[in-house]
Amino acid sequence: MADKMSVLFDASKCTACQACSIACKQWNGLPPEKTTHTRSYQTHQNFTAKTWSFITFNEVWENNKMEWLFLKKQCMHCSDAACERACNNGAISHTDQGFVVIDKKKCIGCGYCVANCPFNVPRVDPQTNKSCKCTGCPDRVSNGLRPACVQTCQPEALMYGSRNEIMATAKKRLEQIKPRYPQAMLYDAPKLGGMNFTSILLRKPDYYQLPNDPTVPASISFWKDIIRPVGQIMNIGAIVGFAGIYAVSKVIGRKHNDHQKQQEGGKSDAHRS
Repeated sequence: MADKMSVLFDASKCTACQACSIACKQWNGLPPEKTTHTRSYQTHQNFTAKTWSFITFNEVWENNKMEWLFLKKQCMHCSDAACERACNNGAISHTDQGFVVIDKKKCIGCGYCVANCPFNVPRVDPQTNKSCKCTGCPDRVSNGLRPACVQTCQPEALMYGSRNEIMATAKKRLEQIKPRYPQAMLYDAPKLGGMNFTSILLRKPDYYQLPNDPTVPASISFWKDIIRPVGQIMNIGAIVGFAGIYAVSKVIGRKHNDHQKQQEGGKSDAHRS
């Protein structure tokens, strides 16, 4: 089996050039999308079926100084992936390198992965009815190449290597930047078994609109361990109906939360202006 590989994003080196996002689109054949500035120079508010990675711009005013907090957003490729657990059709799995991929032939577009991802990453393409997200470039890494985003990053804010090498590099880097960024931390989600796309953040996760302690939703275990087995002896139609209502309610709740974040972002922009 191949070594488990990881990508490290170092926020202290990122210049927000967005070359990584462009490289992702080019390599995966994703078309451009018409966007507007949602926050200062940020052009994407969230993921879409055609945008699997983008840079967020967060402005912080401290000690009479304005500082940018950049973050590369993409699938975190969790070791214990909620999307994989939630998928009832076996369409989501890990590659030998440790990246989470979706088998489009098996995906039925049910949206369970969308509803249960702690990072709100996957999106169902309305044209193909298939879930989409960052793949970790398995066609590249299986041939000894780095992921497209890592390959194009000139400031070397993105690094690629074995899991052990990446974690060792991250710890050394934290020691180097702590004097300048005392709140710097490694974001690796231990309750998800660690992530194969880890990040060095300069502030706490909530500054970047990330969950502080992400975990697999308890509702997944409820579905897998209780509802599905019951469905084998009960009317399967009723169980499917229940599951459908649950998935829809989760998606509606997620959209409501996104809408609130957009409103809060608009208020913050208005306050700054």
